[in-house]
Amino acid sequence: MKAFTALTATELRLLVRDPASMFFMTAFPLMLLVLKHGEAGAVPGYIAMIVAIGGMGALPGVVASYRERKVLKRLAITPISPVMLLGAQLVAQVLLGLAGSVVLVGVSIAGFGVDPPRNVPLLAAAFLLCSVMTCSLGFVIAAVVRNARGASLIGMLVMFPMIFLAGAAVPRRALPESLRRIGDFLPLTPGVDALGNGWSGAVGVFPIVILAGIIVAGTAAAAALFRWE
Repeated sequence: MKAFTALTATELRLLVRDPASMFFMTAFPLMLLVLKHGEAGAVPGYIAMIVAIGGMGALPGVVASYRERKVLKRLAITPISPVMLLGAQLVAQVLLGLAGSVVLVGVSIAGFGVDPPRNVPLLAAAFLLCSVMTCSLGFVIAAVVRNARGASLIGMLVMFPMIFLAGAAVPRRALPESLRRIGDFLPLTPGVDALGNGWSGAVGVFPIVILAGIIVAGTAAAAALFRWE
């Protein structure tokens, strides 16, 4: 447990030192919040955007770089297994996403007078599931795309359209009907819905179940496709 904690702390420090990750997971959502004048309904979507940026935008390139530089292969003969490193990266992404989300929520409430979330436990569960779901998709991308640059590019190409079509960056009601239909089938959409339910206090089991199913499917696919070298 000590080794895993130390490894997670190291992964988190590396993420914090990455200017792109810090900007898009902290400053960028705050900029959008200011542009929206603190619109309450936008906050859950921005939280989903934060975790999508980490899980699908940043994680694939990091994991692919470890494999490309033979880090995972070398770890296979040490007490710190490659699985432990990948787990530490997952936890680090969730923690950084949580930090960005807490700042976003704090600014929205204190700075713009947005009402606090009505169901904090549901919001927390939705956040955790949405974070792990995006990371599971990130691991799939890293499993399929062998090099770091390609994995980062594919991750961004998957993530950016998804945050718009799933209602994370802009409300889905503002999109044309054809684009809303596409959004119905995107894995980030139930994440946005679950976070919105937690914020508003609405009870919605279906998005939670869908997120859990995607996590199981994504993890299974990543495990089947991933190669350590």
